[in-house]
Amino acid sequence: MGASLPPKEANLFKLIVKSYETKQYKKGLKAADTILKKFPDHGETLSMKGLTLNCMDRKSEAYELVRQGLKNDLKSHVCWHVYGLLYRSDREYREAIKCYRNALKIDPDNIEILRDLSLLQAQMRDLSGFVETRQQLLTLKSNHRMNWIGFAVAHHLNSNASKAIEILEAYEGTLEDDYPPENEWCEHGEMLLYKISLLEECRFFQKALEELQKKELKIVDKLAYKEQEVLLLVKLGRLEEGEKLYRTLLSMNPDNYRYYEGLQKCVGLYSKNGHYSPDEIDRLDALYKTLGQQYKWSSAVKRIPLDFLQGDKFHEAADNYIRPLLTKIFLRYTINLGRMEKEPPSTLMWTLFLLAQHYDRRGQYEIALFKINEAIDHTPTVIDLYSVKSRILKHAGDLVAAAAFADEARCMDLADRYVNSECVKRMLQADQVALAEKTAVLFTKDGDQHNNLHDMQCMWYELASAESHFRQGNLGMALKKFLAVEKHYADITEDQFDFHSYCLRKMTLRTYVEMLKFQDQLHSHAYFHKAAAGAIRCYIKLHDSPPKSTAEEDNDMSKLLPSQKKKMRQKQRKAEARAKKEAEEKNEESSAGGISKSGKRQAKPIDPDPRGEKLLQVEDPLLEGTKYLKLLQKNSPDSVETHFLSFELYMRKQRILLAFQAVKQLLRLDAEHPDSHRCLIKFFNKVGSMNAPVTDSEKLICNVLEAERQTISQLHGKSLFETNNSFLEKHEDSLTHRAAFGEMLYILDPSRRSEAVKLIEGSANNLVPRNGALGPIREWTLKDCISVHKLLATVLVDQDAASRWKMRCAELFPYSTYFEGICSSASPNSAFNQIRKSTETGSSNHWVGDHNAESTSNGKLEAFKDLTI
Repeated sequence: MGASLPPKEANLFKLIVKSYETKQYKKGLKAADTILKKFPDHGETLSMKGLTLNCMDRKSEAYELVRQGLKNDLKSHVCWHVYGLLYRSDREYREAIKCYRNALKIDPDNIEILRDLSLLQAQMRDLSGFVETRQQLLTLKSNHRMNWIGFAVAHHLNSNASKAIEILEAYEGTLEDDYPPENEWCEHGEMLLYKISLLEECRFFQKALEELQKKELKIVDKLAYKEQEVLLLVKLGRLEEGEKLYRTLLSMNPDNYRYYEGLQKCVGLYSKNGHYSPDEIDRLDALYKTLGQQYKWSSAVKRIPLDFLQGDKFHEAADNYIRPLLTKIFLRYTINLGRMEKEPPSTLMWTLFLLAQHYDRRGQYEIALFKINEAIDHTPTVIDLYSVKSRILKHAGDLVAAAAFADEARCMDLADRYVNSECVKRMLQADQVALAEKTAVLFTKDGDQHNNLHDMQCMWYELASAESHFRQGNLGMALKKFLAVEKHYADITEDQFDFHSYCLRKMTLRTYVEMLKFQDQLHSHAYFHKAAAGAIRCYIKLHDSPPKSTAEEDNDMSKLLPSQKKKMRQKQRKAEARAKKEAEEKNEESSAGGISKSGKRQAKPIDPDPRGEKLLQVEDPLLEGTKYLKLLQKNSPDSVETHFLSFELYMRKQRILLAFQAVKQLLRLDAEHPDSHRCLIKFFNKVGSMNAPVTDSEKLICNVLEAERQTISQLHGKSLFETNNSFLEKHEDSLTHRAAFGEMLYILDPSRRSEAVKLIEGSANNLVPRNGALGPIREWTLKDCISVHKLLATVLVDQDAASRWKMRCAELFPYSTYFEGICSSASPNSAFNQIRKSTETGSSNHWVGDHNAESTSNGKLEAFKDLTI
């Protein structure tokens, strides 16, 4: 480096490199300028100056200087290496790899460049290249432990565990007998455990066990040693030894469920699906009773039997598990009577608390509310009671009241972050976005809600906020929040980069491989699926209803009356003034940002698109949606929603074969799902209505679809009407399936709309008594009933039918705000609103008031008072 410079400047060049490594960027910049005064075209100095400027957030200058340096000295491995580092800093890993490879053509044995290349290959999962680079590093420096380990791990990741074992054994052959030294015991022990896990992966169980027991003294992690040993014993069929070892592990941790599962395997009493014969149940019961006597303080030993016991034995075990949890106060002592057991008053309250949740899970919300109100009347100062009441109301469909009770719980303990978060979530579910933001601010740094929640990767908040904005038609903010979650996953992927070298150095090899496997499945996580699916829905809606252009807005304005124009302009001016004020406030906040250790003020980043308006300005929304769809297809291929969105998107793009592929995937996953049926009928109805094929490609597509149609059992030898009728015959008792049938009947023949509506409304006749209360057959859900109402109102466009359906569902779901049930907060005469009005007028000190007043069916509730589990 800097070899072409005179000695004085060469030393200055070394100073630049050292300053870069020690983050003394100003010092390095000064040295670079000194060299460039005498040698303005020196490529390596220009490159290093650019790299230094990149660390000072002057990216445009940095790229310009590095490119200029490379242009001046194309045969310098330093210039190529620096160019790669620049790309790496911007996560342009593929471009960085190209630069590193060019550098290695010039200096093929440069260890630093090879090491950097290997890190990028691991990051990008270029596993064959990773093996090759690690082999080269080992060849160049075979006395370095990390090169041996890196080569072994590379082969393991490249699905060659047996080769990895050979490399580790060869490495051990280079060590002295008394290795490791005392300061490397932990690291060497981790390497040995990694090697044994490789032997297990290759199914060399006996060899793995022998190796493990042979190296016992050199393995520091004794718990990991025992867990590995017992796994190998079980796999070798040495169940008696395995049983003894599992009992030893249980004595160390009697609340570890995996140990109980392993013990059951050893005694021949384990079933994956949880189904056991009566004899097996008796034996399991005896086993856990024995274990329960040994580990009386263990919660797991009492909880696990509830999964397999039945009848009276289940009741006994449930009582044994629940009763101590309900009793919150220890046994009391009295002087005269000696020791005696007495149930404290709180036991009744916690029993009601449990019962309320029990009925909530059963969907019996009226009884659940009655029980939780009883508990609140008993002890009105327990926060958990209000949180559970909020949850019950949410399930019952009253999101506004749920948010109010969650806020009541929050106000009872303003220092509880969990209760605050739960309240924020309820507010977002009730579409109270502004109130939710103000509440969330209470637990963020400096009251800066957006930046801090984003920096903390608070994905539940961003998803809930995005869904709320989407429901309210604010696509810009919805997209902004959905894409923020997607960025978090990109950051998590990026965060693994530093571990490629750290884990090899610290020998945490088993955890490292687990982390890489987790990263490979990262985008299959539920939060990412929700974010990507939400973004696709936004882009589809944006395509269907694009925002008006300026010309269209001017045209609409010209149609207004002068007075209306004046009001519209006043609104626009106010909105612009408000936006300007917010921007100024943010600028003030950024200029008065936090102070660093050096005493300098750190400017907070300013959001250039706070309302997500720029995100809506895309030329092709469907193209943007396709980017996220491909991620879902790759990482969530077994989700019905993935292929339903694929169908919707590709049908709009007129990509017939891709849409048909989505239909086939839906039929593969769940041919009886209502959405699968919808897509099947819609697709072939659309294809049947297309014009006769003209071009060769259109003819080919038609031939392919005709051949494929014969392979679909639902369509074989049937018309679309017959297929639709067959679907109804199979699922006549299901509300969602009847709705799908009616919708498809209308699409196939719009003149039969009244028939479709009549059939869907006929679902309301399938009502039967359920669990002592009136309920729909096959467990109608509030969500399904809302979907049917939207179908009647917006797709079948029958407002009278929609109104009738709403009235019927208001009876079935009296707490639903959507259907304006009589007990919901949407009803002006509901108890909830009466209490709120009395609070506003000052007639009540505590707005929750008479909790039992929430139900108008006092007669019914009296009958429920004596109900128990």
